[in-house]
Amino acid sequence: MSLKSVELQIALPKTFEAGKLTEEAQQHVYTSQDLANQSLQKQIERNRTKALESNQSAQISENDSSSESKNNKQQEQKKKHQSVALAEIQHPFKGHFVDFSG
Repeated sequence: MSLKSVELQIALPKTFEAGKLTEEAQQHVYTSQDLANQSLQKQIERNRTKALESNQSAQISENDSSSESKNNKQQEQKKKHQSVALAEIQHPFKGHFVDFSG
């Protein structure tokens, strides 16, 4: 297939334009892949920090439950101590009989 000079005048500029368009399309693909990779990295980092936060909150809740049990034990001991103290303070027969007769 032979091209005439008139046909070359039209064909050559179009090949340059087509080459530029294909290069831009390739660059667009590369940039979109790069953006997708960046967003994936951000998502991975978010998931990683969420996992760390949930682990920390789990540790805190474990500490809370152990501290709650300690507090409950301390409160029970205080109540027992107070009841023993009240029993020691009360007189054996004074204050148990009230005379309403006059």
